[in-house]
Amino acid sequence: MFKKLFGSSEPKEEKILPWQALTDSSQLETIVEKSKTKTQVVFKHSTRCGISSMVMKQFVSAYDLDLNVDLYYLDLLSYRSVSDEVGYKFQVMHQSPQLLVIKNGIVVTHASHGAINDVDLGSYA
Repeated sequence: MFKKLFGSSEPKEEKILPWQALTDSSQLETIVEKSKTKTQVVFKHSTRCGISSMVMKQFVSAYDLDLNVDLYYLDLLSYRSVSDEVGYKFQVMHQSPQLLVIKNGIVVTHASHGAINDVDLGSYA
């Protein structure tokens, strides 16, 4: 009965996503090229923002590990210039957190804040 009320004391297994760190603007050309054969997804995250952290946890929890996409993580506080270049290259105004889905060299959808978790990545994979 107490487990139902207070939860189990056993630690939950943490889901590990296949993140690739996006740390250099030169990676954007690789993302464009790879997007011609496989969907590329960029998650821009602010490590100091509570909303960004909450959205990131929800994203990780809901993410389907069987998706056939390449998943990039951009710590925009550590790599502000890369974040700026992402916005310029893909013509998407910067927001945080932000998700960009790239196919055939262009952003086919993007979302920010809570709307990130409404994006059906499976429909783009």
